[in-house]
Amino acid sequence: MSLPSSSPIDAPAHVLDLLAQLHKLSLEQELALKGDKDERFVSTNAPKTLLSFDDLVRDKFVALDQDKCHFMYQLIRATGITNAVEAGTSFGVSTIYLALAISKNKSFLGVGVGSPGVIATELEPSKALRAREHWKRCGEDIEAQIDLRVGDLRETLKGNLPENIGLLLLDIWTPLALPTLKLVEPKLRPGAIVLVDNTITAAEGYKEFFEYINRHGSGFKTITLPYSGGLEMVVYYPN
Repeated sequence: MSLPSSSPIDAPAHVLDLLAQLHKLSLEQELALKGDKDERFVSTNAPKTLLSFDDLVRDKFVALDQDKCHFMYQLIRATGITNAVEAGTSFGVSTIYLALAISKNKSFLGVGVGSPGVIATELEPSKALRAREHWKRCGEDIEAQIDLRVGDLRETLKGNLPENIGLLLLDIWTPLALPTLKLVEPKLRPGAIVLVDNTITAAEGYKEFFEYINRHGSGFKTITLPYSGGLEMVVYYPN
């Protein structure tokens, strides 16, 4: 007889309820997005034109899968990570998990309690606005943990990062994965973790990223976790 499952997330009920609602909405939007991929045409007075993928997802609410978020939360708690960078905040769902876990670790360890522990990045201002609304619903404790940088992350992360970053979450357009890693790499602590979403379904887009981390002497070791679409867990120990 199996025991009833419970959430691994240590958070107030209103935050857990919000996360459940947002994941439900994300699943609905993801299904809609899959349908839209086959009909990416715009009719105007001119001939039909194909929408870019960026145009297609601009207003779509698609978050990191719930089981991946739960894993990330537990991983942060288990390793005592107290700061992280998120590339691809979107509507701020995964950011909530990062902030929750890091807040707990900082409180337990008594370090960095008064400063943000999560640097979040988002290119699209409308998504950033929605993300802030969701964080506000979570409460001041979550809001205080997040430093949101709106704009091109190749600029917003340049020369403006803390030391000893414990985790980098890459949930972005695949061509930006390697440039982001190169920006953050000098600030990664020994044993830092890089989580990369959809490395199976988007393997071709990650080709240069994997060539970089798998090169001799890179300091990176990686394993593909069996989550939907693939979730890469990369550990960094510089030589």
